Formats: sequence, structure tokens, C-alpha cells
Amino acid sequence: MTASTTRRTAAGRSRTAVAAATAVAASLLLLSACGDQTNEAIAKREAKKTRNVHAPLFKKLPKDVQEKGFLQVGSDITYKPVEFRSNGKIEGIDPDLAAAMSKELGIKLNFNNATFDTLMGGLKSKRYDIAMSAMTDTKERQEGIDSNTGKKIGKGVDFIDYLNVGVSLYTRKGKTNGVDGWETLCGKKIAVQRGTVSHDLAKDKSKACESNDSEPISIEAFDNDSEAQTRLRTGGVDAVSSDYPVAAYAVKVSGGGKDFQMVGGAPLKAAPYGIAVPKGQERLRDALQAAVEATIKNGSYAKVLDKWDVKDAAVKKVQLNGG
Repeated sequence: MTASTTRRTAAGRSRTAVAAATAVAASLLLLSACGDQTNEAIAKREAKKTRNVHAPLFKKLPKDVQEKGFLQVGSDITYKPVEFRSNGKIEGIDPDLAAAMSKELGIKLNFNNATFDTLMGGLKSKRYDIAMSAMTDTKERQEGIDSNTGKKIGKGVDFIDYLNVGVSLYTRKGKTNGVDGWETLCGKKIAVQRGTVSHDLAKDKSKACESNDSEPISIEAFDNDSEAQTRLRTGGVDAVSSDYPVAAYAVKVSGGGKDFQMVGGAPLKAAPYGIAVPKGQERLRDALQAAVEATIKNGSYAKVLDKWDVKDAAVKKVQLNGG
């Protein structure tokens, strides 16, 4: 009885071992058949399905981009109406324009979310191929200079300018606390998005206040513009500075138009938004420039700007490094 039980147990173990080995082998074969399951490999396979080698500008792209069939785009996807998420979908001026460009290029432009002040570093480390994120074309960014320290931290980028904007101020509706423009902000509190032109302008204006023997501006910098708006909405600051399209959108939609009001008149420091391409990527840069030009020519550019009510910001000519 005991001996018989032992034999059955041994046989059972043997069969179990064989079954386990067979399962492992099958799994290995399955993985081998499926190939590399990394996100990058999956993205490449998906891109090949949608890549259009017959698109008008496909052959203008660098060979490696033609091969992989997509570009990774760094973007701060919290910046309504330029780029934001709605019901899980990325929407806005930049994604819509990128989609129109994709049709001309025959490849996908994949948006990757990041805080704005990390985008230049992401380009330097090659995490992103390009940046498209309401990024103002400035000489400092072109030359790879940190605006805070004045030190060169990289080779810089080339910009393909596609939209002309400026910086605006807004306050709580009916509660301006005496703010009616930048000249009235000395001694007041302002919220901005970190690393933006608004942030730089606020620091410059604060220094001007001190030079005139006035109290400096108290500046609160946030990772994204939505946080700055929340700070204003709750009364923590007196004003917010944002790029004009973002400020206008916030004033129009927040609280059904009851939360904020624009102050200070026309936008300051009018400058172009640019698609940032790392230095040394001239072929990619030129292909992207041609794609923007093609969207202007075929009318899709105007449709995007009309959709988001920013047609006054349209460029007539797609310049390189015009900031």
C-alpha cells in the first residue's frame, strides 16, 4: 500500500514536472513569436501599420524617422486650449495641427506628457524627438542658455515658428485688488507656470519695481497653468499671467465665464510659438517646416485656428528661429 502510494506520487510529480516544462517551453515559443514586447517595439509595429510612404513629404524625413514611422513629441498637456486632455483624449491647437502635419509627413506624432520646465532636458537626453508645447521661440532656448542662470547648458534648439502670441494678465472677476496691468503689480502676488515667458517677465517686472523703490512682486511658480488658475480662483494671488490663448480660454470657460477677467489691455511681448528641434537635426527641421507650410496651403491650418478661436495669431510665413 505504502509502496504503491509512493510510486503514484513519484509518477504524479514526474507528470507535473513534464507538464510544467512543456508550459514553460510553450510560453517561450509564444514570447519568441510575439517578439519584443517593449512599448517602443509595440509603437514601431503599430506605426508601420499606419505609416504612409506615399505621403507628400515622407521622403523629406530622415531615414531613421522613415523607418520607425513616428516622432515622440514632448508636451505639457495641461495648457488649455493649446494642449489638454478631455475624456482621456489629447486635444487642442497643437495636437490638431500635429495631426494635419502627420497627413503630409506620412508618420505619427505621438504626444508625451511632461512638465514644461523639463522639455528642453528631454530633448537633450533624446527622450523626445521634438517639443510642441506652446513653447515661445527665444534666443536663450535657441542657444541652449538657462534663463535663470544665464549659463549655457546645451546645444540649444531650432524653432519652426507657427503661431504669434503674447502674454496676458487676468484676475478674479470683479476682484482685481487694484491690478490693472503690470505697472500695478508691485507689492502684489502673481501666479505663473514655471519656466515660461510669463515667469521670466514677472521676474523682470519685479526687479523694475525694486529699482523704483517699490515693493517687489511676489511670484508663485507652478508646474502647470491649471494650478496657477486654482490659486487665483481661491484668492491666494492677485493675478495670473499666461500666454494670450490660454488666458483668453480660461476667462471664457472657467466658471462659465464668471471666474476671471482680463486686465492690462493688449498682450505684452508678442512672440512666436515654435516647434523645437534639437540642433543638428536640419533634415527633420526642414521636413517639419515644410509640413506646417503645407497645412497653411491646404487650409487645414486655418481650420485648426478657427476651431480654437485663435485665428488672429496666424503666421503668414513659417520662419525658422524668428524669436
